[in-house]
Amino acid sequence: MKDLTLLEKIIAAFLLLTVIYGLYIYATDAAKFDFLVEEDSFYENLTSIFLFFASFTLLYKFFTYQKFYGLWWKVGILLMAVALFFGGGEEISWGQRIFHIQSSEFFKENNAQAETNLHNMVVDGVKLNKIIFSNLMSICFGIYFLIVPILWKKSPKMNALIDRFGISVPRPIHVIGFIIITLLILVPIHHGRKWEMWEYAFALVMFLIVFNPWNSKEIFAKSTAQKDL
Repeated sequence: MKDLTLLEKIIAAFLLLTVIYGLYIYATDAAKFDFLVEEDSFYENLTSIFLFFASFTLLYKFFTYQKFYGLWWKVGILLMAVALFFGGGEEISWGQRIFHIQSSEFFKENNAQAETNLHNMVVDGVKLNKIIFSNLMSICFGIYFLIVPILWKKSPKMNALIDRFGISVPRPIHVIGFIIITLLILVPIHHGRKWEMWEYAFALVMFLIVFNPWNSKEIFAKSTAQKDL
């Protein structure tokens, strides 16, 4: 905790309070909980906001530090920023419901919710959300949170490779906190849309990670000594 700034502590406290609030509402008011986890409501909007925050944070750091780093650092930072921005846009169907924009015929015919997004697309009767955005991404998240920090800390070769691509490494407090929040959401809540809360927690933790990663001194430093990375 001593390595976290006051802003990070405030945001982490906000995450804990909003999850506890969700647990309380789930236990006391089923109808209100349904509202909190539905499309374009409390948790989904927060998910999108924090994914955008994370993306913009990386873009700010890209323009701040890019002259001190090499090509692969730039590629890694931009790819992660684009992925987070894409996630934020997909979460709210790129503002379609907010601005009352009608879907094209293509999306009406091939999207499970007839919306303009990719994660609800249906191919040969199978939702991409289940194949890519659930199964595959769950594996990727597991590797990112559980394996990458260990490799960065224990393997000099992997340490150099991770830093070379500017990959933000979760701090132990990020990993522990995310595991605790995951258990708080998934164990007591028996609701089909509880994953909206989990996605919100993931988005906020990702913002905290890119804001102040474990390897911040290695990938966000104004030093020409980093130029060869």
